[in-house]
Amino acid sequence: MAARIIDGTAHAARVRSKVAEAVTDLRSQGIVPGLAVVLVGDDPASQIYVRSKEKKAVEVGMTSFVHRLPADTAEADLLALVADLNADAAVHGILVQFPLPPQISEATVADAIDPAKDVDGFHEINQGLLALGRPGLVPCTPLGCLMLLRETRGDMSGLDAVVIGRSFNVGLPAAQLLLRENATVTVAHSRTRDLADIVRRADIVVAAVGRAGMVRGDWLKQGATVIDVGITRTDAGLVGDCHFASCAEVAGAITPVPGGVGPMTIACLLANAVTAACGIHGLPASEGLTA
Repeated sequence: MAARIIDGTAHAARVRSKVAEAVTDLRSQGIVPGLAVVLVGDDPASQIYVRSKEKKAVEVGMTSFVHRLPADTAEADLLALVADLNADAAVHGILVQFPLPPQISEATVADAIDPAKDVDGFHEINQGLLALGRPGLVPCTPLGCLMLLRETRGDMSGLDAVVIGRSFNVGLPAAQLLLRENATVTVAHSRTRDLADIVRRADIVVAAVGRAGMVRGDWLKQGATVIDVGITRTDAGLVGDCHFASCAEVAGAITPVPGGVGPMTIACLLANAVTAACGIHGLPASEGLTA
């Protein structure tokens, strides 16, 4: 039986609708959520992402602030802009688009952002809160994966989950979120031995390793739910970390590439901006928009 296709585009639209409702409620209280995005350089993919984020923020009623800086911007100048945004009461969320030019340390920039406005969830404080199981701003892509899994699997208590990839922005946060759902989690990576055998035991597979088509259908347990985070541009178009055709024959449900996790990332950025605005003003987070 062919797998159910998990429609990330449709789910992202529902998340954005919830965000719009939350923004309307905040506006009624005199609070207009503001999202600031900083782009350094002219990376084509980053330019597309930033334009999309700007458009979606305005659509849900937020104020969008976009700062475009030249590729030769000094780290000190970028940090000065971040400091200004930290101090700006009209800005509730700050995102500096990665990757950054080589003269700028991404870790330094991430940790310069006020943790309360860190809508990417990359600040060491938010990363630590996630590891400790405490409330904080969560990286957008793993949050999107969690929302899709909640809709697809419901209660994940006791399920075996394998996360392939250990990055600080996707793999490790995804594992932490699955642990919060009481799944039994294995984090695998490029040096994991017998990876296919480990994946074959999993009820849930989150593939976030960045290798096109690496996960094959014969790696999967019958009926597993597969969340494919990878995205690689090939001559045949965009493909994920999973070989879609073979995996779809075995999986119970699977995200496509494109149209799966990708749309959820921007939707969850907007959700995080609402969560940040609520936190800054001492209000409870909006239901359905957090981890």
